[in-house]
Formats: sequence, C-alpha cells, structure tokens
Amino acid sequence: MSLLSNISNPRDLDGLSAIQLQELCADIREKLIADVSKTGGHLGPNLGVVETTVAIHRVFHSPKDSIIFDTGHQSYVHKMLTGRADLSSLRQKDGLAGYPQRSESDHDIVESSHASSSLSWADGIAKAYKLTNQNDRWVVAVVGDGALTGGMTWEALNNITDDNDRRLVIVVNDNGRSYAPTIGGLARYLNGIRTERLYSKAFRASKGLAERFGLFGRLAYSMARGAGKGLLGTFAPKGMFPNLDIKYIGPIDGHDLAALEQALSQAKKYEHPVIVHTITEKGKGYDPAQLNDEDQMHAVGQIDPETGKSVETSAGESWTSVFSKEILKIAEQKENLVGITGAMLIPVGLHRFAERFPERVFDVGIAEQHAVTSAAGMAFGGLHPVVAVYATFINRAFDQVLMDVALHKAGVTIVLDRAGVTGPDGASHHGMWDLALLQIVPGIRIAAPRDAVRLREELNEAVAVDDAPTVLRFSKGTAGAEIAAIKRLNDGVDVLLESPSKDVLLVAVGPMASVALQVAELLRAHGIGATVIDPRWVIPVAKSVVELAAKHRLVVTIEDGIRVGGIGTRVRQEMRAAQVDTALNEVGLPDEFLEHASRAEIMERVGLTAQQISHDIVAQVLGARVPHARPLPDETTVSQQNQAQ
Repeated sequence: MSLLSNISNPRDLDGLSAIQLQELCADIREKLIADVSKTGGHLGPNLGVVETTVAIHRVFHSPKDSIIFDTGHQSYVHKMLTGRADLSSLRQKDGLAGYPQRSESDHDIVESSHASSSLSWADGIAKAYKLTNQNDRWVVAVVGDGALTGGMTWEALNNITDDNDRRLVIVVNDNGRSYAPTIGGLARYLNGIRTERLYSKAFRASKGLAERFGLFGRLAYSMARGAGKGLLGTFAPKGMFPNLDIKYIGPIDGHDLAALEQALSQAKKYEHPVIVHTITEKGKGYDPAQLNDEDQMHAVGQIDPETGKSVETSAGESWTSVFSKEILKIAEQKENLVGITGAMLIPVGLHRFAERFPERVFDVGIAEQHAVTSAAGMAFGGLHPVVAVYATFINRAFDQVLMDVALHKAGVTIVLDRAGVTGPDGASHHGMWDLALLQIVPGIRIAAPRDAVRLREELNEAVAVDDAPTVLRFSKGTAGAEIAAIKRLNDGVDVLLESPSKDVLLVAVGPMASVALQVAELLRAHGIGATVIDPRWVIPVAKSVVELAAKHRLVVTIEDGIRVGGIGTRVRQEMRAAQVDTALNEVGLPDEFLEHASRAEIMERVGLTAQQISHDIVAQVLGARVPHARPLPDETTVSQQNQAQ
C-alpha cells in the first residue's frame, strides 16, 4: 500500500519522517502520471511542484491558512493532499475539476484559470484577516514565474509592500516557463539568479566550510540557507524585487523538502510579507516530460504513460494548425505583418511564423493588455499586427481594444483561438464571451469561419483591413470537412442551403453551420423549408441577412457564444431598424458559468444540438412556442376574413 493512500488531509503529513516524505513524493508522481495519462490535463507543471506543495501543507495549516495557486493548473498535488488523491475523474463530467473548485473542497479558493491574479487575491484576503482580527491566519500565494510577467502582479506587489504588516507569504515557483520559456526582462533577471556562478560557487564553499565545524557548523549553515543570508553574505542575490520593501528568501531548491520547510518556516516566523523563491523543474521525475523541449508536457491529452506519446486519434487538421500555416504564407508575402502573443506561441500557432521570421513575432508574456496597445502602436508605425490569444483571454484586454485600437482606427487583427465551448478545462477557459463583448466596439469587424477554407479566406481578408480592428475567431479541435456554399451573395454572405418554401432562415455563426444544416434536414422531414446562410463576417450585419429575414416566416440565429448581447441580438436590432418584423429566436449559450465536461456533453446540456433546436423550431412554426413564425399567406387571409365576420 502506498503512503499516498493514507493521506486524507494535510495533517496526515505531520508525522511522516524524511524518508517517508520522499517516498510519498514518489507515490504522488507515479499517481499523477498514471491518472493524467488517461484523462489528459496539466502534467508537467504538477510534476514540478510536488515537494513545494508538500512542504507548504506541512508548514501551513489549510484551510485555516489560505493557499492560492496562480494559476490553478498546478494544484493537482494540492488536491491529492486534501482528500482527492484519485484523479481518475479529472476534467470529466461530474468529476474533479482541472483547477481549484470551492464546491470540491474548503481547501480551494481561487477557481479562475486566468494568470497573474493571485497576489491581488492574497492582498485582499490578508487585509480582511487583519481588519477582522484573524491574526492567527496566514495567506500563501503560489505564483509561477510566468504569471509574474502579468501587470496585475506588479500592481498587487506595489500595494502589498505599501501595507506590509500582514501575514502573507509569496512562493515563487520558478521553472523558467509558463507554457514555454518565460520571456522578458524579469525572466532574464530570474535566470541570472538561478545561474549566477559567483553565488553558486559561494554557496558550495560555504556549505563545505560549515561541514568542517561539525554539528554547530551545519546548524549555522542551515539557518543561513533558510534565510538566504548569513554565510553567503555579500554574494547572495539581492532579492527578486530589490527596490520593494519586502523580505526575500532564496533561491531554494524546490525539490529539497528540508530546505523548503526551513525557508517556509522562516517566512512564517517573520509575520510580514515574504517572498520565498523556489527553483523547480517542470516535468520532474518523468523522462518524456523533461525531454520535451516545447513545453515539458505542460498540457497533454491521453498519452502512453511509458513513452509520453499521444494515444488519441485525430479526425483531421486542427483549426490552430490551419491558422499557423496560413499566417506564415501571408507573412512571406506581406512584409509589414507581425505577430504578437501572450506566452502562448505554440498553443496559438505562431511558432512557425516565429521560426521563419523571429524578428517579426513578439511574445510579450502574460500581458494581453500590453499586447493589444502595443499592437496599436505598431499599426501607427506602419505595421499590421496580428494578436493571437485564446478567446477567453481577450476579456482582459477589452478596454485596450476599445480605446487604443478602435478609437484610433488602427489596423490590428485579433485572432481568437478556442472560441466558444472548449470543454474539460472548465468555466474560465470557455471562449464564450468574445462575440458579446467585442461586437459593441465601434467599427470592429468580426469573422467566424465555418471550415478551414473559410479560415484561410477570412484571415487574408482581415489582414487587408488597415483602418479598423478585425477579429477572426475559431474553435478548439479539428476544423472538419469543408462545407461548400451553393452561392455567395454580393456582400459576401454564403448561402449553404435553399428551400423553395421560405419558412425558416437559419443564420449560422462559424462552426455552427454544420449544426444548422442538420437542423434544416430535420425540419424538411416535418415539411418545413429552411434556408441556411453563413454570414462569414458576422459583424457588421450584412444587408443581405436583413433582406433574407424579410422573406422568411421565422429567423433563427445559431451561435456558440452567449445569447445575451450575442450576434442574434445584433441581427434583431438591424432587422427592426430596417422595419422588418419577422420573428427571431436567438439560439446560443446561457449566461452562466459552464462546468467542465466534454464539448459534446455541454452542448447537449444547454440545448445546442440539431435535435433540440429543430424541436423548438417546429413548435414555433406551429404556433405552440414563442416567438411564433409569421403565418402563411393563405392563413393570414383566413384570419382576416374571420376577424371581418
């Protein structure tokens, strides 16, 4: 029986010996590899924080002491030590979340997957504890060095050091990476601390000197090492933030439990904000991860635990791959094209562009606000920037899109990967708010390709616009088969299906085109004719969409964004402005936080399936459900005759 099976809460760690703790860490790594290889998830980051997490839970007493992870993808070990050692349901419907989740445990606090927020959370919690006289409680923020590239971290540090009479410990998990190697001046500074030869030489010399003085010498060395001072004296790094009034301990070997516990205990005794700088190795203990140059297996699907190779079968080329190849083709022809991303070069597909033209691609770190405003500046200087991020992260840069790009009519293209429902990573990873947020930006143009052909086409159209922001959004996963149009209207709207009976106009947004065609087929079985169109550019609403709406009895918009303020709402407004009174039903996502599950399971639950949509439309055409379809001409005549009688 493994030691891990005996751990049901963090206090079960207290009685373990040093040898048992090492055995426990080995058990945890073995369990991580076994379970995550089946479910998929963030494997590399968690393999790197095993000892750090164990040490934190031995020194601090969760949930009395609050532990925050930035970001929460590195919380698997925390879950395992707080009664959730079985990760076999990780990221599955009704199973464990891939991030901390309060509904699972009192030990979990921050559920969001958006980086760089932990220190603001920690600042607020510590202030609350101080003001409510809960002076026996500590706050511990575990922040990755990648998250330190985000502006919120610096804002929080500024406030923490201004009011530093609080029990707050910041554990910097420094592995030199977020998704990929951390970039920027801070990264170079941290790397300098990690690799400073003079410091390392002095460290080894001081340890050897201490050993010569027996027990007293070893004790003195241990105390000095725990505080990052003492015997190393002048040669120790001067701290992570030397100009801020905050104590610094480190760097500490993040895989040395004894050193970690000593450093954390020193920080706890200080009773003021302290930074504990730990050096860890992403993917620690798993050769396939450590040998993976791209990202140390940051996030994986289902893999063979022995080799680390994927065991998943792909149904086709991914949306990201299609974009990645096409943006490189465009860059080869358009010399003023540049790429910008926020610590996600490979995940968003800009790596090929960067390999071919390294001087024209900028990874700004986890700094979406900076990315967008910097893009506005580049556009002013004569470049055409393409900012590529996950759709969920554009939420963070809305003001910059509005006031820096759109207000100044800057030719900036924003590419949103993982738009719509993404699936198992949970509520904060879904890209479901972009359409509602961005469509209110004056002058913006938003494209939603239905297949790979349209992605290439619309990307080329987007980067040709130099006087306004353009947005291209696409889903996670495979692009699927091409969906050909039967004709293209003068304003670029594609007609995918046309029925002689003008009963229902289905307006499909992006990948929902395939669903709309299925709906049309189901309606045909009920004797209801449907026209299916793909606007391609969903904002602004094309004139032909409104004209077609006037010719049908019912309009149904189908999108994978939230219904509130979505594309359907905008189509309705344009119809009313044109005095078109055809009934319209907006089909989309509810305005709620969607729990983790597969994309198919989520779409089924919220009713975004062909079966459910067609069922509702049949009822609307028959007048059994609002909005009611406009009556047929002969029905209108009969109704008027009845009223006259």
